[in-house]
Amino acid sequence: MTRINTNVPSLVAQNRLQASNRDLNLALTRLSTGLRINSGKDDPAGLIASEALRSEITGLNKALSNTRRAGQIITTADSAMGQINSLLNDVRGLVVEAANTGGLSSEEIAANQLQIDSSLEAINRIAQSTTFQGQKLLDGSLGYTSTIGAVASVADSSLQSAQLGTTGSLTVDVVVETAATQASSSVSAAGFSAAAAASTTVTSGADVITLTADNAGADYNDVQVVFNDDSGIGDVGAAAAYDATQRTITVTYNSAAATSTNSDMAAITSALNGLGDFGATLAGTGTNALTVPATNATTGKSGGEVLNADLVFQLTGSGGAETFNFSAGTSKNQIASAISLVSDSTGVTAAVASGTLNLTSTAYGSESLVDIDVISEGAGGTFGASLSDARSTGTDISATVNGVEADGIANTLSINTSALDLNLTVDAGSSSNFSFDITGGGATFQLGADVTSTQQASIGISSVSTGQLGGASGRLYELGSGQAKSLTNDVNGAADVIDEVINKVTSVRGRLGAFRSTTLDSNLVSLNETAANLQEAESSIRDADFAAESANLTRAQILVQSGTNVLALANQNPQNVLALLR
Repeated sequence: MTRINTNVPSLVAQNRLQASNRDLNLALTRLSTGLRINSGKDDPAGLIASEALRSEITGLNKALSNTRRAGQIITTADSAMGQINSLLNDVRGLVVEAANTGGLSSEEIAANQLQIDSSLEAINRIAQSTTFQGQKLLDGSLGYTSTIGAVASVADSSLQSAQLGTTGSLTVDVVVETAATQASSSVSAAGFSAAAAASTTVTSGADVITLTADNAGADYNDVQVVFNDDSGIGDVGAAAAYDATQRTITVTYNSAAATSTNSDMAAITSALNGLGDFGATLAGTGTNALTVPATNATTGKSGGEVLNADLVFQLTGSGGAETFNFSAGTSKNQIASAISLVSDSTGVTAAVASGTLNLTSTAYGSESLVDIDVISEGAGGTFGASLSDARSTGTDISATVNGVEADGIANTLSINTSALDLNLTVDAGSSSNFSFDITGGGATFQLGADVTSTQQASIGISSVSTGQLGGASGRLYELGSGQAKSLTNDVNGAADVIDEVINKVTSVRGRLGAFRSTTLDSNLVSLNETAANLQEAESSIRDADFAAESANLTRAQILVQSGTNVLALANQNPQNVLALLR
């Protein structure tokens, strides 16, 4: 059909040309921007997915930046604490040198004290001046705040991290299941015999009184003292009976000359004090029964229990070992004194209680030790056979913290979970339960893309000033001039404090290093890998495929050119109708 009003071929050509132009413009836009999705109409579903991925990638990039900054903060703090460590080591050297009192003059010790004072000032200066973009790092402002200071049974504490949650606080409940114990061993009374028989003569006026101890029994409960008759004019007799329950000796003295009673009684008292190893005091002046305590608080003497054979043994404790050599007749108290005298080198003390020689470690926990190795014992000796335990160790504290079993070493318990990282040292042998609140503080770092507690990490950095550094042995400031543990007042105490402080600072540095390596550095690796994967996913949705788009461009260009030519031909069709009018 031949028409003039409607040129259908032209309309078709126009539509195809418009479509080709749209394809051409789309290809040009994608190639110029590099994006497959430039507006919502390009791919609505793809746009939603890509924008969600882009948002997460942005958060990850910020988390990477936060992690790097956190690492810089930790490195700054660790570097400053490294300087403090160096100063502390210098102080320790000065303390050790000052302990050599036999080789140093008082002027040299005073010079060492001045150096220590200078080091303490430097430590305080570092604690106050170490900052990162205006934030002080070592003055305690990044430490946690808690009520633990009000717990009487806690000797020392170290709070590394805590998840405080939405409430901004955390209650810590500590239940001590078993208290730490000391290593101990004992030697029963069967390991000793009473003091050997002894006698003395008392001369009073014209009377001569001889006091003789009976032969030694199995232990001092069998000791008896008898008095021989007067050798002067008239019968003068005195008898003594020992009460094992009351630990007393009752003396009955019948004197022919009453006027000599007071002097005789004083002489008897002196003689009793010289027998064996017990003391005596006469409580009265009459001539009848008088009671003499077997243990005299004034003289500190007690029942005369002694070794019944020569003895050599080695005592080993957590501090070291010492060998003891005692001869037969050495009293139980003398053995206890000898052991306690070297307790600094062995870590073991000894005391006599209720007839038993008790040896106890000065330390608590599984590392405490009392080991008695009897090297030789003479014939008839019963010391080795009377040992309750030749080798004994203590036990560590056992406790739960918020229901989680804590690790116990001696009197120190520790817990390390995602919610709480805490070390506590309780008083020696304490079994008291307690609780406290962590009310805030700490340095919190946002290490993930989402602002939630699970993607945050907190760490506490306590003050490293001389007033805060220390523990059960004391505080670092006490090493200063005029303080309790200065070189002239207590050099041994100063050594204990400086060792404890060095251990604490080293522990904090180790904890900061672990936080940097295990938390921050690993987080950087994880975030980088996650960000790369998300960017790949986002790119596959949003980015243009240049090869495909180049082909689309070429195709669109050809179609536009051909469409334009075809449209020109279609527009010429009505002109052909005019030929019919000629």
